[in-house]
Amino acid sequence: MVPELGHFSLILAFCLSVVLGTIPLIGATTGNRLWISLARPLAAGFFVFLSLCLVVLAYSFVTDDFSVMFVAQHSNSMLPLQYKITAVWGGHEGSFLFWTWMLSGWMLAVCIFSKAMPDDFVARVLSIMGLIGAGYTMFMIATSNPFDRVLPMSPADGADLNSALQDFGFIIHPPSLYMGYVGFSVVFAFAIAALISGRLDSAWARWSRPWANAAWAILTIGIALGSWWAYYELGWGGWWAWDPVENPPMINWLIGTALIHSLAVTEKRGVFKSWTVLLSIMAFAASLLGTFITRSGLLTSVHAFASDPTRGIYILGFLGFVIGGSLLLFAFRAPLMKSEFGFAAVSREVFLLINNIILVVASAAILLGTLYPMVYQAVSGGELISVGPPYFNIIFVPLMSVLVIFLGLGSVSRWKKTSLDYLKKQLLIVAVAALVLGLALPLALTLEFSFGATFATALGLWVVLGIVQDIRLKSANKPSLLAGMKSLAVSYYGMQIAHFGFAVILLGAGLTSIYSIEKSVLLSPGQTVELGQYEFLFEGTEHLSGPNFEAERATFQVLRDGAFVRELHPEKRVYTASRTPSTEMAIDAGFTRDLFITLGEERDSGAWSMSLYIKPFVRWVWLGAILMAMGAIVAVTDKRYRRLKTKTLEKEVASVKAMQPVSS
Repeated sequence: MVPELGHFSLILAFCLSVVLGTIPLIGATTGNRLWISLARPLAAGFFVFLSLCLVVLAYSFVTDDFSVMFVAQHSNSMLPLQYKITAVWGGHEGSFLFWTWMLSGWMLAVCIFSKAMPDDFVARVLSIMGLIGAGYTMFMIATSNPFDRVLPMSPADGADLNSALQDFGFIIHPPSLYMGYVGFSVVFAFAIAALISGRLDSAWARWSRPWANAAWAILTIGIALGSWWAYYELGWGGWWAWDPVENPPMINWLIGTALIHSLAVTEKRGVFKSWTVLLSIMAFAASLLGTFITRSGLLTSVHAFASDPTRGIYILGFLGFVIGGSLLLFAFRAPLMKSEFGFAAVSREVFLLINNIILVVASAAILLGTLYPMVYQAVSGGELISVGPPYFNIIFVPLMSVLVIFLGLGSVSRWKKTSLDYLKKQLLIVAVAALVLGLALPLALTLEFSFGATFATALGLWVVLGIVQDIRLKSANKPSLLAGMKSLAVSYYGMQIAHFGFAVILLGAGLTSIYSIEKSVLLSPGQTVELGQYEFLFEGTEHLSGPNFEAERATFQVLRDGAFVRELHPEKRVYTASRTPSTEMAIDAGFTRDLFITLGEERDSGAWSMSLYIKPFVRWVWLGAILMAMGAIVAVTDKRYRRLKTKTLEKEVASVKAMQPVSS
């Protein structure tokens, strides 16, 4: 009877979402205070019933209730407890329930942290999110019910969880990625509520900014965790493969990056209103697109859920209805989005606009490369092609390089108008220093010239030195540098931490791509192989038994100049229930380099095939992502986002007109 409780809770959640999506919205339109006041309790109820669904499904996994079809397909009695719990999001039905529960969590957060906003506006926001929740829950009830039973002949045991998912990375990566994905539904709801109410002013932008920053920060962490997990779990030694299911989060992240910058301009200058609303719609559309690609079964990936086409058709229809309706409302409300203030051809607004265009173009290029094989297959009648990393790299790398240049220009430019002489005066020394250090540092470390390493280092230092210059400029009129730094807004420091994190990613990605080395070898016990400055001694293998697998574990002694560095133990596993093989890599992680060993297959001679890697600076990619997320979270804590009274645009622009460079 316990699974039936979950099913009943899912139906109640659907009913509440329908009521939430209609009654408060009508109340906000008609001015009915009672109906408006229902928004928060209904949203809380939606969260409670979906939480009960999640608890019931987790209980079914923990108690090995294989009469529940989803449990039978994704668990096993020998599965360790932590993976029984995380198996809740290990397949299509459970992961979509988890996705919808995340939506309800964001709705509850809006209820709690929106006390300073007008009740009618909050009611519209929650109603829009309620309509999204109704679409999600109806999808589960109609096509993807996680509580479907296998009766009367229930299996005695389950099929087991995918071996690649029986890892710590699976515990933390999907929740963070889903939370970031779904978080943009809040910004979407704010934009649609503003369109409906006609309130497209600085107040709307200010209310939206912390939600956009929070969603972007969590998505950044989610993507970084996915990259890190793929790096050490899949065994190919890379950190980004341009996989067709990896790409949608990147598309979402790029659009989200454009959105948070556009919101800043809309709040401060009252311009880019239509661009900001459009980006809000696009960010939400990208999250739905990621759901469609993952669950439609049209694209093949290690990350995709095997699903029947009817589910993909539903999601595609929902995507078309929601986004089509949003764009229709956007077109209808276009007269409200005219900017009242102008800016010169050389100004911070223009540089931010150029960066936003680059981000959108990059996301469109990734989308094209992701969907093209599917479209080609449909047109050609089944012929398969693939679009690989060369396509993405040849487009993405130049675009990001141009983005970095304009990022540095925008950081020290002024609002409204900036003279070229001023930019030259402030940035010439920065550019020269970045170029000189970009040439000198890689040359000093490797004693070899590399154009790619010089270019990557110079770009990263261009951002870092630009940050230093910007802080110096903003502190110039203060009694001391420390006093000037204390006067700067918290959101400004959040921005600069995020930009510094981006520079760290540039350095890490560029240097590890250029300086990484690898070697595939066949070794017998007692043999050694040299790679770079290191020597790897293979001592042999031993048999191990895990809770639900059997393994052969190898032992390597790592030496450098004859001195012991580390002992590493890669493994080859076979999971008992499913009989699927798995490889566990051995990694010696360091701040400036990783040593990485993948164990292959044993040959008849007793030798083992294996791959060895040295990955310089690869950790900087994930360190930079952490810094970027930290910067966004720091910006969210700015007290001005929690003011009880928000000035209208008309009262703010008088002070904006004569603005000197200020924090964003």
